[in-house]
Amino acid sequence: MSYFIFKENKLIFLLTEVFIIISIIISLSLYKQLIAPLTYLRQGISAIKDKDFNVKFLLTGKKEVDELVDVYNRMIDELRTERTKQQEQHFFLEKLVQTSPTGIIILDYDGQIKQINPKATEILADNPDLLENQLQGMKTGSSKTLRTNGLHTYKIQKSRFIDRGFERIFIMLEEVTAEIFAAEKGVYSKVIRMMAHEVNNTVGPVNSIINTALSQQHLWLDAGDLPLKNAMKVAIDRNQNLNVFMRNFADLVKLPEANRKKTDLIALIRSVSELMYYPANEKNIAITTELHNAPYFIFADVEQMEQALINIVKNAIEAIGDTGLITITLDQSQQTLTISDTGKGISQQDTEQLFSPFFSTKKDGQGIGLTLVREILLNHGFEFSLKTVKPNDTQFEIKLMP
Repeated sequence: MSYFIFKENKLIFLLTEVFIIISIIISLSLYKQLIAPLTYLRQGISAIKDKDFNVKFLLTGKKEVDELVDVYNRMIDELRTERTKQQEQHFFLEKLVQTSPTGIIILDYDGQIKQINPKATEILADNPDLLENQLQGMKTGSSKTLRTNGLHTYKIQKSRFIDRGFERIFIMLEEVTAEIFAAEKGVYSKVIRMMAHEVNNTVGPVNSIINTALSQQHLWLDAGDLPLKNAMKVAIDRNQNLNVFMRNFADLVKLPEANRKKTDLIALIRSVSELMYYPANEKNIAITTELHNAPYFIFADVEQMEQALINIVKNAIEAIGDTGLITITLDQSQQTLTISDTGKGISQQDTEQLFSPFFSTKKDGQGIGLTLVREILLNHGFEFSLKTVKPNDTQFEIKLMP
């Protein structure tokens, strides 16, 4: 067009062409300056979507673009630092959960187990129905204390946290057996000492007065006083029985630390079996043993372990009542001693109360036997359990691994 318009004036034509070329160059430059920030933005957005916080842009030398590049680079640095902190915190919390002495169970949005730490796995292995039976109706934010098999006591807490805007539930299982046992022993020790003090202060002087009266022969010359004399002798015997009763309780308080020595457990079991043969035989109850001939040594206080085994067998005899079988089995490979009986078994209601001080299922029981067994085995560091595994099969199991 310039040629046709300015064909008669070549100078104007050339100037026109130069102007057009310069306009094109300026337009291309402006276009590049406009498109470059948009290109950087697209690349930056793509990197953020891919969670790649290592992508940074170099300065271009152009003020406006460089300002945008500087803002983006600083934002990426902050995001990378924040992600690093989150990863470190997540790793720390993960390690904390896995190594925690408290059982931790995290549920998913549907209430199913999503994550469980080793301690919780161990607890549920011993109590498979714990969650199903105990969490029914338990409100979020609440807690409860549960004793299983009459021995282990757990504190169960149900709480919640927010994950990506949704509520999730986690459960903590904390064993408080040692604390409960210590608190129980502290309470009943104080009560027993007080009772023993009062009984001894009363029984001693009363028996002394009665014995003095009985020794005065001139007081009993009249035959009509004979019933009174006999009643006073009965009173002395009753006071003596009361002393024995209190000594049984005092044994719980005065139980010394186990004097552990190398002991042949097989010889000890056979000795206890022979000792308990006659009380069992009177009720038509047989005691059988499944033992190796070779000695099996453990480190234990002979007197205390003997007393514990006697109490366990005695309880088994009382649980059977009349006609039955008691079997004592030593599994050396598993280091487990099991005393089973064919008694009526333990009800679910009584299971949680086993080993509790002064609890007994017998009408005239004092609740001392199993409590003493508990203290002796805890003294040795042996784990133990008492449960009915099936009808007519109740087992007292002792793990001989301190």
